[in-house]
Amino acid sequence: MAEQEASAAQKKAEAAAPEKVVKAGKDWVARVKEAKQAGAGRKFEQTWDFVINLKGLDLKRPENRFSSEVVLPEGRGKELKVAVISDALTAEAKQSGADLVIEKVQLEQLAKDRKQAKRIANEYDWFLGEVALMAQIGKTLGMVMGPRGKIPKPVPPKAPVKAFVERAKRTVRVVVRDMPVVHVSVGAEKMDEAAVVKNMEEVYGLVRERLPKGIQNIKSMYIKLTMGKPVKVDVI
Repeated sequence: MAEQEASAAQKKAEAAAPEKVVKAGKDWVARVKEAKQAGAGRKFEQTWDFVINLKGLDLKRPENRFSSEVVLPEGRGKELKVAVISDALTAEAKQSGADLVIEKVQLEQLAKDRKQAKRIANEYDWFLGEVALMAQIGKTLGMVMGPRGKIPKPVPPKAPVKAFVERAKRTVRVVVRDMPVVHVSVGAEKMDEAAVVKNMEEVYGLVRERLPKGIQNIKSMYIKLTMGKPVKVDVI
């Protein structure tokens, strides 16, 4: 009896504990190759879409919803546009590789020009903001950036702005909110299959850790090109 109780307790603990990322190996690489063949022949470069269907989640409960960011080890395969809002770090920001640097005086001007603020919010993928300006950014641009999920990430004083910019260009957002599905871009068509799989592993690992029952909450997974046929990927 005691052994049965101990065994049951161990299984319960294992189900609740975060699962370690398992390397997918050749199977996922084969599935990516299959998806590439199924979606080839378009006149534009497509994006790799990784879809994870979930089960057993009550999304009315806040603890089952999440929004997290993942830095893809192999990058996005395309250039994302990053804007930095700065004051004391402006000189460094201009040498960081950022696509746009918004200085404090320009921030004040954007507060009066909502149309221009919306244009910038739509055009750039990620925003970084100097810590000392975050309160002002929230007050002047919060109503524009908040609904778009583009509230700037704070950059601390004396921080290497270039490192923050490079990290942003490799980052994707993983969201579970109203529907039991995760849909994430994990690369561009031109990328090597093994590189796409590494990015998939990173996203998969985060999703498993965030789900209350880990792998037990994953129903199915697919990889596809933008206009291609979805190819089923084994849950590991």
